[in-house]
Amino acid sequence: MLDLKLIRENAEMIKANCQRRGFPIDVDGLLVLDKDYRALDREIEELRARRNRLSKECASDPAARDEVKKIKLALNSKETALAALQKKMMTVLTRMPNLLAPDVPDGSDDTGNVEIRKVGTIRDFDFPIKDHQELGEMHDILDIARGAKVAGAGFYYWKGKGAMLAQALYFYVQRFLIERGFTMFMTPCLAKERTLFGTGYLPFFADQTYNLEGEDLALIGTSEQTLVGYHADDVLDGEKLPLCYTAFTPCFRTEAGSYGKASRGIFRVHQFHKVEQIVFCKPEDSPKYHEFCLKNEEDLLKALEIPYHVVNVCVGDLGAPGYKKYDIEAWYPTFKTYREVTSNTNLTSFQSRRLNIRYRQGEEKDFVHTISATAATDRLLIAIMENYQQKDGSITVPEILRPLAGFDRIG
Repeated sequence: MLDLKLIRENAEMIKANCQRRGFPIDVDGLLVLDKDYRALDREIEELRARRNRLSKECASDPAARDEVKKIKLALNSKETALAALQKKMMTVLTRMPNLLAPDVPDGSDDTGNVEIRKVGTIRDFDFPIKDHQELGEMHDILDIARGAKVAGAGFYYWKGKGAMLAQALYFYVQRFLIERGFTMFMTPCLAKERTLFGTGYLPFFADQTYNLEGEDLALIGTSEQTLVGYHADDVLDGEKLPLCYTAFTPCFRTEAGSYGKASRGIFRVHQFHKVEQIVFCKPEDSPKYHEFCLKNEEDLLKALEIPYHVVNVCVGDLGAPGYKKYDIEAWYPTFKTYREVTSNTNLTSFQSRRLNIRYRQGEEKDFVHTISATAATDRLLIAIMENYQQKDGSITVPEILRPLAGFDRIG
């Protein structure tokens, strides 16, 4: 959510930002509401001051008592009108997208994302390759059919050495982040509407959310929601920033409208697993920690020896809460292209304003900035399967995962 003062003082810039991001926000209408709100708020404060002065005279002056009664009636009416104005303003404000970093590229979808660098050598296979679904079925380590039988399309089982490899990967990634200063959490897998709203998933990604009928609860789409929500209404100690948190959770998304977009196997599913990076920091430090999270992601891909490239995400592929976003896309031999495995977004104060998360250091007090960045998901597992497959159909385990998995190959 943006600061109203910023909108008042930079109306044309805000209009241009909304237009560029494709959000038809009535900025002029919002400013009219804001002007009316502030005028009415001043009237109310004046009436309250007059009521307080007259209240001291009520015991000895009947006229003062009558005047206080009239003021109370007027205040009730004006306070109701003020609340209505505030509600209208919040309806507009909470649907307004974040500002954009100066170097966010133009583009209407992911084809407009700009490559920053390529890393790693793409393997030249001298045999017919198999995709992760074929490999998973061949070695009985990934069962999509029974996942669909039990829970429906978009659900699956890791089993046997597939489950062991998954656990090895996620343990390695969490330990890696802890060594870089992250505190590990185990979070709820459900969140209240306020938490989803505060993190920007409502109203912008409402169609991706599984809600529990009759409850103020929904399944989380990422531990970003529960980790950022952890500090709702808190005033953090500026001396202790940044706070770096990580969690491994199942994640649930409807993936509405996504199927048909390279959805074979488990690339697009309703439930998956993820290790997340969350950073709370001072406003001036968020670009630095955005890059810090990107380095963590890249170092993990390098350690696994998976070829990848980094892209600067364009405006049309950047969600409304984001200020700037990097995606890392790993090479998938069967797709013959790079596909997203991690995303890393600087959200500036968009979430902290909605959740009222501030910091204080001496006389300095402000909203924190938040960074949300993927560390690993099941997509990284299938990238390992496809890139490490051998001519005989077996899958070699990346060297760094062998001590944790307990085996060198599958097959």
